[in-house]
Amino acid sequence: MSGSPLAQRRILVVEDEAMLAELLCEELAGVGAVVVGPAGTVQRALEMISVEARLDAAILDVNLAGDSAEPVAARLESLKVPVLLTTGYDTAALPPSMAHLACWRKPSTFEALVDKLARLLGSA
Repeated sequence: MSGSPLAQRRILVVEDEAMLAELLCEELAGVGAVVVGPAGTVQRALEMISVEARLDAAILDVNLAGDSAEPVAARLESLKVPVLLTTGYDTAALPPSMAHLACWRKPSTFEALVDKLARLLGSA
């Protein structure tokens, strides 16, 4: 889908909930994004980041299998990769080191997620 603001954008998906990760990957591919992942743990996400030549953005669940995603967010920020956090909790519950990042609150629509990603990438 060449008219999509996410067309050909390399998006890392970091989500520990398998069904949601699969849905995110399918939906992103459906709007033309190049999906990297999914990664379901902090360790796997860090491994994927280390081998990827280019990431345009990342969708990052705040809590990964009981672990904070703070190390992943920090690594992505150090590489200047825009991060869209996902969480089912109130944004006031975010760790202070992540409070400044854009957030997509679950559950929400996929259209809202695409819109937030497009804004992060300066495409909206």
